[in-house]
Amino acid sequence: MVKIHVKKGDESQFLYETSVATDISDIVKDCAIIYNGRLKVDRICGEMEELSKHGLSLPPNMQGLTDEQIEDLKLKDEWGEKCQPSGGVQFKKDEIGCRNGQAPVPKMAEVLTKTIKEAKDMISKKKVAADELVTQKTVQEALDILRGAVTIVYPMGLPPHEPIKAEFENNEDLSGKQASLEVIEPDQASLWWAGKELLSTKKLGDFIGKNEKTKIVAKLQKRGQGAPAREPVVSQEDQKHMMAYYYKKQEEFKKLEKEQDDSYMDSAWADPNQLKRQFQGLNNIKWGPR
Repeated sequence: MVKIHVKKGDESQFLYETSVATDISDIVKDCAIIYNGRLKVDRICGEMEELSKHGLSLPPNMQGLTDEQIEDLKLKDEWGEKCQPSGGVQFKKDEIGCRNGQAPVPKMAEVLTKTIKEAKDMISKKKVAADELVTQKTVQEALDILRGAVTIVYPMGLPPHEPIKAEFENNEDLSGKQASLEVIEPDQASLWWAGKELLSTKKLGDFIGKNEKTKIVAKLQKRGQGAPAREPVVSQEDQKHMMAYYYKKQEEFKKLEKEQDDSYMDSAWADPNQLKRQFQGLNNIKWGPR
């Protein structure tokens, strides 16, 4: 099977395995779905970290308001009272004003944080170095364990305005957010390899040959953005080692130059005219009064 090291820009994303006989259109679609799924897992993990620290998200009409403003406007977080975490709450005020401050107790918060780490490890970019694949199944398993942890801590469910609930139900609204710029819709995705776009009308073997034991680096991006930057001849890690080696050599040369001792040139045995003066009887001549 062919292994594709999928990158976005210069940043590694995941390893993908396929066959030379697979249509490029299927590969691009699959890679885009995995890429977007990894982004979804990251977004959910980010929200769950805030959930474990500061509780549920406030209704949109209460977010960003001070306690005094909420009291003056007579607003009430009814969903916060309905959707209490298992085991009780501990108050941790959200300084940003997005969450209600009714955080889960430490034991339940730990369930969330442990699951967040597990899910991040499942779709981590470090899997590329470990030569481990990330598939749609991997992404779905990460989403499932996150959903399970939230269900354990919040058995009564989440409010409809909670971003985590919207993510799980694929109803998230990313408009106006940085996250919307990162998403690549499958029908707008393209893969580039060796400075060429892999055309969706062809098969992978039309570009890389018929050898199934091949590994390539391909870059995923939105269609119409032009050719991405080529891979550097020397990797960033190798470049660091080379720079460290040359710096070490330079320091050694500086040290040698500093310690170089040429005082021996003043010695008699180092004088090239010493023998000549001896034959001419010109040694030990002193000038001046006796």
